Amino acid sequence: MAAVFAPRPLLGAVLLLSVSVAWGSAFPLMKDLIARMPVADLLAERYGIATLALFALRPRCLRGLPESTWLTGLLLGLLFGVGQTAQAVALHDLPSSVSGFTVGSYVVITPVLGLVLLGARISGRTWGAVALALAALTVFTLLSEAEGGAVSLPALAVTLLSAVLYAGHTLVLGNFAGARRDAYAVTVIQLGTIALMTGVLAAPDGLTLPRTTGDWALLGHLSIVACALGFLARSYGQLHVPPVPAAVILSAQPLWVTALAVVMYGEPLTWAVFLGGGLIALAMLLVVLPGGLFRTARRGTGPAPPR
Repeated sequence: MAAVFAPRPLLGAVLLLSVSVAWGSAFPLMKDLIARMPVADLLAERYGIATLALFALRPRCLRGLPESTWLTGLLLGLLFGVGQTAQAVALHDLPSSVSGFTVGSYVVITPVLGLVLLGARISGRTWGAVALALAALTVFTLLSEAEGGAVSLPALAVTLLSAVLYAGHTLVLGNFAGARRDAYAVTVIQLGTIALMTGVLAAPDGLTLPRTTGDWALLGHLSIVACALGFLARSYGQLHVPPVPAAVILSAQPLWVTALAVVMYGEPLTWAVFLGGGLIALAMLLVVLPGGLFRTARRGTGPAPPR
């Protein structure tokens, strides 16, 4: 008789928090590199290296997969790949901290899509966390303008489109029936899909490689830490945490975006950052404190734990 899978919300929360750190670190590094490399080239190399690294560790991971696993991996890759490309293009005209907080709005979009498309039930406690995250994004944007920060509205709109696609990615991953069995394979397929898609965009003008040791080091971090390890931790983390609280935990990305942007690139540390970061921290506590994830796992989007 097959063993019953029991979700471990604390383990899932730790994995997803590590993803938010890894992905948060990518914002200012991407902004730095795209000043010297075409966006499509950088993304193709980043996701190509990540795909090859994971495939090299488990070269048999794609053998004998059911069709549903391939289709899910391809869909996940398309959703995230289009979102990542749009976000990277918009990053030219946005401060990395603003981009990070705007992308974080998918914490609000995720439950709305879940309700509309899946009829998902979400606890009042989780809605409270979503409201706090939305307040953080609103406060951050308004105060950024008041403090003199230049925000391009077209770039902001494109980044919001990315947030919608990321929300769809979260829901698809959280409702994939074969996630526990094929989490590693799905990660490889979606990374490969993104690499192929961005590679097609980069091919006409040839592939531009990093020119300095420092740029290769940045690309290595983006490829191995942010992509390979980040996507892998995301796939396994969402085995234990349903989509909506997962989105709340991942909304911590702007805290790490800002920390790195301040330390490495001298971006100002303003009251908007303090208030926005504090509200997001409160939102995370609502779903991480005892009762939050367990309750949401029973009532939120995603499969309920076995009884």
